Formats: sequence, structure tokens, C-alpha cells
Amino acid sequence: MDYKIAVIKGDGIGPEITDQAIKTLDSVAKKFGHTFEYEYLLAGGAALDVHGIPLPKETVDACKASDAVLLGAVGDPKWDNEPGSNRPEIAILGLREQLGLFCNLRPALIFEDLADACPLRPEIVGGALDILIVRELTGGIYFGPRATEKIESASAAGAVLREFPGYKAGSAPDGRVAFDVEIYHENEIRRIAKVAFDMASKRGGHLTSVDKSNVLDSSRLWRAVMEETCAGYPGVTLDHMYVDNTTQQLIKNPKFFDVIVTTNMFGDIISDEASQITGSIGMLPSASLGEGSFGLYEPIHGSAPKYTGLDRANPIATILSAGMLLRYTLDRAEEADAVDDAVRAFLAQGYRTPDIMTDGMKPVGTRETGDIIAGLI
Repeated sequence: MDYKIAVIKGDGIGPEITDQAIKTLDSVAKKFGHTFEYEYLLAGGAALDVHGIPLPKETVDACKASDAVLLGAVGDPKWDNEPGSNRPEIAILGLREQLGLFCNLRPALIFEDLADACPLRPEIVGGALDILIVRELTGGIYFGPRATEKIESASAAGAVLREFPGYKAGSAPDGRVAFDVEIYHENEIRRIAKVAFDMASKRGGHLTSVDKSNVLDSSRLWRAVMEETCAGYPGVTLDHMYVDNTTQQLIKNPKFFDVIVTTNMFGDIISDEASQITGSIGMLPSASLGEGSFGLYEPIHGSAPKYTGLDRANPIATILSAGMLLRYTLDRAEEADAVDDAVRAFLAQGYRTPDIMTDGMKPVGTRETGDIIAGLI
């Protein structure tokens, strides 16, 4: 089979780690008789340098014309003085919105051979951890109305804020005010709920919905729609948990969780916390999915510019993201299993990048990690 993959290497360590995922996909192609055609595109800081904007239209158009997108990472302090609407990170939000990627899957998995890298006591983790976080990706506070205003008086503050429920006239002091509004439509919640329930039904049958419904109206709607959707999944047990309690329970009792579904901002925070439980953020892949099979695949970590060119970055999250691409977009389960098995074999043979290095293991850099895993395919 022939497949067209849009590749955005991005900034910082992005090009280095993406190259290792390409090595892995090339090995899969050779073993299973596929052809992957790569189209290399610019986004983030790399696009700013060339085009003056973080997300050129030609990049979006090429992504839409591909079967899937493989992304490295974007961002660097050199662009910190860019206005908020033109920062490299805006490319990620733009891609999600323009490609209709509403669902983010973030597995938090402790590989057996990395159990000693987990910061939690063995009796808490129980030797294994496998959590899937389903994060809504195109709604919520990241995409709601926002502004920063210079307020000269309390009355001027009222002119900006009075349209929002809960604002009390005269309560705002003089000075600047900023707001970011959390908005969720029922259909946005219902479609992510369906994905989460489908995933839970194929796993342990346990779904935890995370919200802040004791405070937020948007969370009360979220909880109501989750309950309504649950009626169509008699084999799935649904429970609700406030986000603050969730962050505690991920440390205290992570084995409680199977599938977690939550909002855009809460999912961003919780998945990063879960990544540290697994031992390193360099181990966690992600898939951002739209309607149908199209998806964008990337590691959950950032561009780590201070490690650029040092051959120290862990490319495993990006390699596992390529495996998710095979599984979720191309529907190639055997090929995806081959990628996962190669990573397990790499770890079982004692190879370690600096972020997961322990005594007695074999130190390897970014490029050698890619070579070994590709060879194990």
C-alpha cells in the first residue's frame, strides 16, 4: 500500500527526533511491503523564519491532502518577543482547528523494563501502569473569546467585563484586565464522549470523566452529556472526578484509572502529570484525531531547544507516535505492534537515552536509538 505522510519537523529537537521516527517507518515499509511518501512542511518557528507566520496556508493545504501528519515539536525562546497571535505555538492550535482534530489520545504506559524509572513506590504502581487520557482538543478556554485591555477606571472595566455572568460592577480595580472564556457546546462534548466510551469499551470498561462541576457551568454541562452518553454503553462503568482530586489520585492510586476523558485545559495538565509517573516525558506519544481516520501524531513534550544538536533527546515518544499513526489512521495493527515490540526489545536489551538512564544500562544517543529500534523492526 502507498501512503502520503505530511512531516513537520518543527523547531529545537524536533528535526532530530522526527528523523528517528522516519527511520522506523521506513523499516516498517520494507518489512510489510508498504510505500511511504513524505512531504516535508514548515510550521512554528521554522515557518516564522521563512514566511513570517507560524502556520502558512500551504502547510495546512498539504496536511489536508495527506493521509496523516507526523509532527516533531515547535517553539524556541528566540521567538518570545513575537506577539501572542504570531508565536510558534500558535501553529499547533491552528493545525488542530483547521484540520478538525478534536480528540487527543495520550497513553501513559510504564514499560516493564522502565519500572525503576517511575518516581512512585513499586507498591503504588504495582509493576505496571496503562492509562489512556482522552483530551478534547478544539474547544474550551484555549479557543474561547480572549482579550487584554488597559483599564483606566472601574467604570471602564465594567464596559469590558459586564457582559460576563458573575461580574460585579465596581469590583475591578484600575489597571489592566485580561480574560479567557471557557466555552463548550453540547455537540463538542458529545463527540469526545463517544470516542472515550468507545475506547473504554475496548479496554477495561472503566471511564473516569474529569471536570470542575462544583464551580464551572461548562463542567456541569460536560457532566450531564457524559451521563447521557453513558446510557448507550451498558458495558462501561462511568465515574466523575474533580480535576484537583484527579491530580492527587494519579499520584496516590494511579491503578484506579483506565480511560480518562476531560476538557482541553484539564487534559493538557493531567497528561503532563501522568507522563512523569511513567518516568520520562520523552516516552509518551499522542494522536490527535478528527472525523474519520485522519490524524496528527506527535510526542507530548516540547522542542527542548537547549538540547538541540547534542544527540541527547529521547526519540521514543515520536517513534511510538509513528506507531499510533499506523494503528489509528492507516489501520495497520500488525505494523503498529511491530513498532511497540521494537521499543520493548530496545529497553529489554538495556539501552537507555540520558533521560531514562540508570546504573548498569547502555547509554545511547538520539540517532543510535533510532538506528537500533529501526533495526529491531
